[in-house]
Amino acid sequence: MVGKGVTIDWKLRPKKCGKRCYVDNDRISQLPDAILVTILSFLSMKEAARTSVLSSRWINLWKDFPRLDFDAESALLKIARDYELHGEESGKYVEWVNRVIQSHKATTLKEFRVCFDLSRSVKNSITQWLEFALSRHVEKLELDFKTKFENSGCEDTHYNFPEKFLKHPSQSSSINFKSLKALSLKCVNVTGEAIEFFLRNCPSLEKLVVTYTSKLSNLEVCGPSLALKHLDLRFCFRLKSVKVSAPNLISLTVPKVEGLLLENVPALVELSLILMIPYRAVKKKLSTLSCCISQLEILYLNLDSKVKDIDLPTLPKLKKLAIRYWISGDKSLFGLTPFIRASPNLKEFVLQLCCCDSTRSDGQVKNTVKFPHEHLKVFKFCGYYGRSSDVELVWCILENCVALEKLIIDPSYPPTTRSHRPLRPERLVEERISRVYAKQQLESQVPQHIELVIL
Repeated sequence: MVGKGVTIDWKLRPKKCGKRCYVDNDRISQLPDAILVTILSFLSMKEAARTSVLSSRWINLWKDFPRLDFDAESALLKIARDYELHGEESGKYVEWVNRVIQSHKATTLKEFRVCFDLSRSVKNSITQWLEFALSRHVEKLELDFKTKFENSGCEDTHYNFPEKFLKHPSQSSSINFKSLKALSLKCVNVTGEAIEFFLRNCPSLEKLVVTYTSKLSNLEVCGPSLALKHLDLRFCFRLKSVKVSAPNLISLTVPKVEGLLLENVPALVELSLILMIPYRAVKKKLSTLSCCISQLEILYLNLDSKVKDIDLPTLPKLKKLAIRYWISGDKSLFGLTPFIRASPNLKEFVLQLCCCDSTRSDGQVKNTVKFPHEHLKVFKFCGYYGRSSDVELVWCILENCVALEKLIIDPSYPPTTRSHRPLRPERLVEERISRVYAKQQLESQVPQHIELVIL
């Protein structure tokens, strides 16, 4: 057998040169540094760093990379499986960040993000990272120090945002907040005074996220000239009151608080609230929405099933409704239907069912309530377990929502945190059983024109 001939194009051989060697057809390497760095900006930071092995032309280009995202998902998964590895892995992470910022040459940054299980024990390094980012006019800054204990309220180990950065710019000339457009502080202790400082000194700030902090008690986000468009406050366990007056605000997430006051929010279309007992608190909180209820398009609610007979106002523009519903046992879910009735133009309804008692009863499925709805197209049921109450609600939606196009059943239990811990084996078994129940109970009952998806 005679093999095929191979023709070598000798034009593709690299030419001998002094300082730089290019292949004739390697036109990319001949572009100016500024253009090459722009090309690199479409890659992740790790991918950009790997280009340094291509040739001497690329060795130092990544050092001008404008987005420093220190993502360490694989290390976090290791720690989730075996927390004894935390010390070793966190040490490697700190060394990695230090090594990169010591080599970095760019004078400005589009993004600086650190995300790891870190505590105040490495506060000196974290403070140096902050100073590095702020001195380079960073536009998007995220500190995410997720910890093993993030859901237990152990904020005593959290990093405290340095007060020295909150001085007047003339007293700290290397620090610059004016370019900051997005600020995210997760598992970072920050005070209300600090947040108000950011709002005053970051004229371009459009997004502010604060989660898992113990230093907030009363917060005012007010100002006629605020550029803020997105405010996300979660798991601020000692926060008592929030006052918001921001004409450009589009989305707002508020944790459980005693007092909520909304004023001058004409652009607000997305809202996330916790409505738990006692009933008086729920009624009072709903009354604070009078200035924006008619303009909302997306609404997320954290709702206790014990909250009943709520006098709901009409939500004429609401397009998406998502409810995390806390319930025990096989109790009826018909208490959710008033929310659908109050939203005549609703197109998507997402239910995240959090049940404390995972038991299936043999009770008969009751007759559904009547609430004809002409616009709902998608219903997603997370936490479906196969209880008679689960089936009742699905049938209720099928009978009343004449425009329904898609029914999504997700047996997995809605997550309460961003934990990297793997699911317990028994939980995986429960989900598989729930998936079997869903197929048996629904596949033959759902009309053919409706797409049924069982995840």
